[in-house]
Amino acid sequence: MFRCHVCGKTEGRQELVSEVFDIDGKPVRVEQIPATVCLHCGEPLFSRNTTEQVRRMVHGEATPIKSIRMDVFAYR
Repeated sequence: MFRCHVCGKTEGRQELVSEVFDIDGKPVRVEQIPATVCLHCGEPLFSRNTTEQVRRMVHGEATPIKSIRMDVFAYR
């Protein structure tokens, strides 16, 4: 059963989401990740299998499909 680790609600829906990860100081975006997204707060929850697959991808077991330029801001 789904339970959001942020708000504790139990209603979610399956979606494909994008996330930016910091890998050795470099931002890496992964698109179309299957997730259960909380209907209350929008937090995505990934299965263990999906998390492991993403980990392997960003650490060299996959080739990027494209590169993008990214703006960076410092919050002060």
